Amino acid sequence: MKRFKIFLVLALTILVTMTGKGQINPQAFKLTEVMNKVSHYYVDSINDNEVVERTIVQMLHELDPHSSYLSKEDMEQLNEQLEGEFEGIGVSFNILEDTIYIIRAISGGPSERVGIQAGDRIVKVEGETVAGTGITTRDVQRLLKGPKGTRVDISIRRRGVNGFLEFTITRDKIPVYSLDVSYMVNDRIGYVKLARFSHTSVDEFEKALKALKAEGMADLILDLSGNGGGWLPVAVDLADHFLSGNKEIVRTEGAKVPDRRYKSRKSGLFEDGNLVIMIDGNSASASEIVSGAVQDWDRGVIVGRRSFGKGLVQQPFYLNDGSMIRLTVARYYTPTGRLIQKPYENGYEEYALDLITRYNRGELTSADSIAFPESQRYKTLVQNRTVYGGGGIMPDYFVPLDTSVYTDYYGRLIRGILNQFVLQYVDDHRDDFLESYPDFETYNKQYEPMPKHLDELVAFAENEDLPFNQKEWVISKSQIALLLKGYLARDLYGMGYFYEVYNPANEVFNKAVEILKNPSMHHRKLAKVEN
Repeated sequence: MKRFKIFLVLALTILVTMTGKGQINPQAFKLTEVMNKVSHYYVDSINDNEVVERTIVQMLHELDPHSSYLSKEDMEQLNEQLEGEFEGIGVSFNILEDTIYIIRAISGGPSERVGIQAGDRIVKVEGETVAGTGITTRDVQRLLKGPKGTRVDISIRRRGVNGFLEFTITRDKIPVYSLDVSYMVNDRIGYVKLARFSHTSVDEFEKALKALKAEGMADLILDLSGNGGGWLPVAVDLADHFLSGNKEIVRTEGAKVPDRRYKSRKSGLFEDGNLVIMIDGNSASASEIVSGAVQDWDRGVIVGRRSFGKGLVQQPFYLNDGSMIRLTVARYYTPTGRLIQKPYENGYEEYALDLITRYNRGELTSADSIAFPESQRYKTLVQNRTVYGGGGIMPDYFVPLDTSVYTDYYGRLIRGILNQFVLQYVDDHRDDFLESYPDFETYNKQYEPMPKHLDELVAFAENEDLPFNQKEWVISKSQIALLLKGYLARDLYGMGYFYEVYNPANEVFNKAVEILKNPSMHHRKLAKVEN
């Protein structure tokens, strides 16, 4: 009977919600009846909870690519990203040689306050050994996160110190930043990279923009490459900083929820300067709302490759056990009326492989490979330029993906081995690096990976079962050396410094800088088109 009640509650919760009218869908009883029969009469014993979870996942999976089920644990992780904070001890960590390795104690956080340092290894938590036990990232989070004000005892191994160092850390609220980096490219151009759209994103953006303006910024590059989205209201507020007056930013339309139009409503921090937005195939949802609004109002230039095409609106519905379903209730449309969502009628598998399909069709290396039907041609709202719908945002300046440095050896190296090597290398040589390069500016100007560093990387890779390939090494060497320098900067000085190392070799970034250095390119792309 208990199993019957569990499934009954879940079935009714989902299906009553789906009717949207507070009426009990009779099909809920059919589902419940099936589950009850399976529970009582199936030939083998089953885990009712697992069956229910799989049933919910499969049902939502059949609806569209973005309706989904999140367990209580998944919910907690998602909320941390979107709310912009969590409660814990405040460290960035990785699992290195089956040990919790501290990459950085978050500035101002509880771990930094008690003296935890980069390179420390956590070997015990509450007296229990955690090193050499096959610990996972989720295990670490479970052990170290906890309500603000609670305490956790940890034992640390530190290079050069005999024995354990014992710490008692009082957990606190830890910020999760959504803005990866902001810096001045030159004396006029500012650069901001946003990783996601969380509750703190607008505050972070405003703070960064004010600081850049204080340094003389007149033009801006907003990098939304790889930004998979987040909160809709945050996307609207961010776009509002670029659009003056009472302009539509995005609208949502659904069969069973009211249509809504979101408009600019306040004086923004960057309504006048030249603006370039960088996007790629992993820029989705909120990123597409911002870039679509900027493009439709001829406010700035979009550079890169066609964005992902995620324009379905999910509404959360919480279930009685703390889990949640995110049910698609509407679609996003840009101000010109373009549907952001790409087609998904051919099923989830084809949808999930869309980026690979684009690559195989040549869409990532040639703009001519991207075909838009006449029905998907739209005109921008100020200059009457042609833009395209049909899924995702097509950039104003297409920048092909450079595949010339990609080899199988390079691919295997960057899928974990290079990162592990850098973690180990920084652990072994941190003091030497910081003595030679006390700050990032000195490091960036003076350090280049030497042959012995690259030889050590090759040897490390061979130890990780990646045989050396001379021919492929020659092809990928420059890119490998660049990433090595960027990863070292990240682990020595902070996450954002990776981009200051890497961006000068990023062709999309270089095109953005070129456009802003030559205002005629910016203004010509936004020029009025006469019919």
